[in-house]
Amino acid sequence: MMAARLPTLPAAIVPVLVGSASAASAAGAFHLGAFVAALVASLLIQIGTNLANDLYDFKRGADTEARTGPVRVTHAGLLTPAQVARGTVVCFGLAFLVGLYLVFRGGWPVLVIGLASIAAGVMYTAGPWPLAYIGLGDVFTFLFFGVIAVVGTHYVHALSVDPLAFVASLPVGFLVTAILVVNNLRDIPTDAAAGKRTMAVRLGDRGTRWEYALLVAGAYVVPLVLWAAGLRGPFILLPALSLLVSVPLLRTVLGGATGFSLNPVLKGTGRLHLLFGLLLAAGLLWS
Repeated sequence: MMAARLPTLPAAIVPVLVGSASAASAAGAFHLGAFVAALVASLLIQIGTNLANDLYDFKRGADTEARTGPVRVTHAGLLTPAQVARGTVVCFGLAFLVGLYLVFRGGWPVLVIGLASIAAGVMYTAGPWPLAYIGLGDVFTFLFFGVIAVVGTHYVHALSVDPLAFVASLPVGFLVTAILVVNNLRDIPTDAAAGKRTMAVRLGDRGTRWEYALLVAGAYVVPLVLWAAGLRGPFILLPALSLLVSVPLLRTVLGGATGFSLNPVLKGTGRLHLLFGLLLAAGLLWS
């Protein structure tokens, strides 16, 4: 349970909810089997990615006693590297099997999306050029847990793609990337020492704080644009209710919090992502 990183799992749930709401709103399409399969596959890919991250960060020496984040099971000796590796294979294997139903429904585009998602989950910390270590983690998180996940979910419902799905995917991608950004902000000292050149290490402390602020602010701009352009009704502004959660997080990050004091911000950003996603999905359905 610790290795699966349960607090991170809303990152896999929100895109499926928003993509399903987008399909229902734009195309009047909802397919229960596709919804369940997409949700299960997304969760399995998230857990598989978490396990791979735990394993390969340990192998590369990124997890040390100086780390201020939550316990990583391989580094702590709670599970052996072989056990974590088997768990990774099982999760990605099950995700592939569940995804076959979606491939049967949606055809080869779904197969490409599924295989690419699994590959990105592994290559995030594995391989000769791990994405997290060369500063591309933020970009791939935005793409795979934002744009691709939302648009792909929309597609397996409607069997077509609407521009609304792309627009709706942006705030989902912004906020899931913000989760990663605050995690990497906290780990700048230890990541830099381990040679892990995350975007946060490259931007530095101040630049990373502003990246976080811009991602959170950008999420709120998208529903506002949809409403101001007359593309959706006023219910699309429901995500604004989550400002009660986001404003204190922004104050903490921009106020200079470091180390252990950023762990509550990490959890809070996860809750913000979930709340914003639920409100966005509701706004899409009611607009």
